[in-house]
Amino acid sequence: MVLMAWQNVRTGTPGRFAALAAMAAGAVVALPAPLAHAATIPVACTVPALVAAINTANEQAGPDTLSLAGGCTYRLVTADNGPNGLPAITSEITVNGNGATITRAQTAPAFRILFVAATGKLTLNSATISGGRAETECQGTTDFACGGGISSLGTLTVNNSRVRDNTAAHDAFALGGGIDSTGTVTLDNVEVSGNAATYTGTSPEGGSAGGGVAGEGPLTVNNSRLHHNVVTNAEITESLAFGSGLAAFAPTTVKNSIISDNRASAPGGLARGGLTSGAPMTVTGTVIRNNTASAPGGTSQGGGAATNSTLSLTATQVSGNLSTAPGGTALSGAIQVASTGALTLTSSTVQGNTASVTGGGTAQGGAISNATGGTVTTVQSTIAGNTVSSPGGTALGGGIFTGVGSTTLTRSAVTANRAGDGGGIFEASGGTVTLNQTPVTGNTPNNCRPSGSVPGCAG
Repeated sequence: MVLMAWQNVRTGTPGRFAALAAMAAGAVVALPAPLAHAATIPVACTVPALVAAINTANEQAGPDTLSLAGGCTYRLVTADNGPNGLPAITSEITVNGNGATITRAQTAPAFRILFVAATGKLTLNSATISGGRAETECQGTTDFACGGGISSLGTLTVNNSRVRDNTAAHDAFALGGGIDSTGTVTLDNVEVSGNAATYTGTSPEGGSAGGGVAGEGPLTVNNSRLHHNVVTNAEITESLAFGSGLAAFAPTTVKNSIISDNRASAPGGLARGGLTSGAPMTVTGTVIRNNTASAPGGTSQGGGAATNSTLSLTATQVSGNLSTAPGGTALSGAIQVASTGALTLTSSTVQGNTASVTGGGTAQGGAISNATGGTVTTVQSTIAGNTVSSPGGTALGGGIFTGVGSTTLTRSAVTANRAGDGGGIFEASGGTVTLNQTPVTGNTPNNCRPSGSVPGCAG
């Protein structure tokens, strides 16, 4: 019910997004007559100079380039328009940061740093965006907050930059602590760190998503690092917190990147970890490690990743992730596959992940949980050293837990995993596991359970 409500809110927002774009585009301070169109506009190390340069670029025909003062800190103390610290980007603008930082002063009221309108096309190079805080309005609606650092309806490209220590906070929904976009986003060699999406309400219909990035339009992440971002909910709300590093609602590609040390926390609710996909996602040459999904008294799923759609991982390492729910249910230390999900794992390793509960709860799938009707396919991949733990409770499927869903392992290995039962694989009633040239060996206390449930698996 929570997820359905969330999807309904997202579906109903485009018109309101356009309203904010129009408002932001019109909120331009009076300026001297526009400068003649220039290939590059130098920007002195002052906030008024930056505001004036953006307004000038918006007013001129054709693309413009702004060259910021090298190493400068542009410290914003008041909002320029509504919830935005700088004028909305309404035209095609390239900002060459030259190592500059654009930040919100700690004593300033809450506002995000940058907003890209539907007509806008922003390329941001070699800059840091920090300290933004969105908490009152998102793209024309007060129903939620989004994009503490950057909110975009248009086209956004960020290169060789940092987006850090920004926050989106709201008592209904909070999305994209660092970046939120319904347009097209490309991140290339970008560090997204220390950002937060925080749900401050108490309704079970609310929640948070995308501590680092919430992608509601096409998203590409290359050679980037998303780390130490969080999605957090108020205590005991039965709400939803997911995608602490990245939450994707539209087709997404991640290449040669690191998604690490992110945390999703939903006491009494549902938490999903570092990377969450609700649309097709392709991940290549990437490390997903040390992420946590935590839901005391609730349900945690996929400490590393979770999918309701198709998720393809190739040449990727998923390691050291944790799904924990003291007194509740912990599913899939590494990867959770929902009833509508399909996971393909190719030439990849899922190792050293943990699903853990205390207080007599249920834990399933140290590496992968496919419990509700999804599909898992592995080719030339290794599932090793994963653990399911539930002292006094139920701990099943140290490597893989399958129930109802279909799991096919080809030229892969399931080894040295640990659980209370089904150390390698546990196949619940209605599940199907097929082994093709895939040894299941050295798991504790056994390899496959119930006995005889997995053809070709002994012990």
